[in-house]
Amino acid sequence: MIDVSAAVDFSRGADGLLPAIAQDADSDRVLMMAWMNEDAFRETLATGQAVYYSRSRQALWRKGETSGHRQSVKEIRVDCDRDTILLRVEQVGAACHEGFQSCFFRAVDPDDASLSIVDPRLVDPNEVYGKKK
Repeated sequence: MIDVSAAVDFSRGADGLLPAIAQDADSDRVLMMAWMNEDAFRETLATGQAVYYSRSRQALWRKGETSGHRQSVKEIRVDCDRDTILLRVEQVGAACHEGFQSCFFRAVDPDDASLSIVDPRLVDPNEVYGKKK
């Protein structure tokens, strides 16, 4: 088994979870942020596919398992404190469960803090997940 402690310090995260940012390897666009525990990190290393930890389900979340919108990992980086993970990925389909390329599809108006959708929706989440998101 690989000793991941040299690369990432999971002891720094609450409940052993560290933030993991997925970034498009070609465009550099930030696609999403999720959480990883050591098991998710190990599986990501072993398979080359992004695996996260779902806090709501208390289980590993293999990105694209339901939707088919997988993330093939091209490079893994960590920040200076080794407590934030950056996955540079090739995204297949929408990264966001609401059907957008990126989870960051809303812009905040600085005048009144209102939100507006600034990106096109790629897929209908009802068709992908079978329920309204």
